[in-house]
Amino acid sequence: MLAPVAWRTPPRHYGPWERVTSLLTEGLVARGVDVTLFATLDSVTGAILEGVCPHGYAEDPSMDGRVWEALHVSRALALSGGFDLVHNHLDWLPLAFSAHSRAPMVTTIHGFSGPGILPAYTRGRSAFVAISDADRSPDLDYVATVHHGVDLTELPAGPGGDALVAFGRIHPDKGTAEAIDIARAAGRRLVICGIVQDERYFREQVEPHVDGDRVVYLGSVGPERRAEVLGAAAALLHPIAFPEPFGLSVVEAMACGTPVVAYRLGSMAEVVDDGVTGYLASDVPSAVAALAEALALDRAAVRARAEQRFGVDRMVTQYLQVYEKVLAGTR
Repeated sequence: MLAPVAWRTPPRHYGPWERVTSLLTEGLVARGVDVTLFATLDSVTGAILEGVCPHGYAEDPSMDGRVWEALHVSRALALSGGFDLVHNHLDWLPLAFSAHSRAPMVTTIHGFSGPGILPAYTRGRSAFVAISDADRSPDLDYVATVHHGVDLTELPAGPGGDALVAFGRIHPDKGTAEAIDIARAAGRRLVICGIVQDERYFREQVEPHVDGDRVVYLGSVGPERRAEVLGAAAALLHPIAFPEPFGLSVVEAMACGTPVVAYRLGSMAEVVDDGVTGYLASDVPSAVAALAEALALDRAAVRARAEQRFGVDRMVTQYLQVYEKVLAGTR
């Protein structure tokens, strides 16, 4: 299992790719699969831990991520002859060197940063898994679509509350400023959680509205507080401005029984069951109207649908099916 090394696996706070990699790894170990996790050396796992990167390079400005990712991939591929399969969660870089893998490779595409990386995918020797049908590229063949799963035991049903929540990186793509506009128009308080990925955007369009009362910014919220914050919200706002590949925070909110109002872009129509777990909108006025409907949804029904669709056991089972299919094709 080839994890990213920007953050620890599992991450202490932000790190959705590392989080999914961890959930899958631990789920496979629980099923009796012999897994070696290539990740940062401070990672926590029930698998065998391998790697060269001491800790996440995103947490240490003295580390050059390009160098450490290259060393990380090199180590994994050098040892690949000892495995039946290599599962890549590290984007395009392992694909560029996939000819050196002595075991078949599966790559989960967690999202495309842009069309410029496609040559690594089209030339790489790997089977591909999409995390949503909406994120499939017409230039690639896929073995399956596997929606992410979440650990439902870590995300119990919450009581709800009066405030809304925006949960994700602070960036124009995630629509943090639009979430502020929606909350204001709806007359609701807003709690914002996430790392600042665009400093100028935060400084100019988000921070001036943060007053500690109507708009509260909690920073990057780790796993120990995620369920508390999401479960105490009246609804999650997800007014994205890009085609969201999946939207892990959306599913985490629904697992806590918290309904979602999201813009209809990317995977949102796949992930949000309109009228059951939330509503889809297209702009601030339609989101405000949808919010009124979302607040009337049955939180127990929201939680039940999340359990039905997005439990980690379902994800593990589907990946085992992918592995069997890929291995059958190489025998």
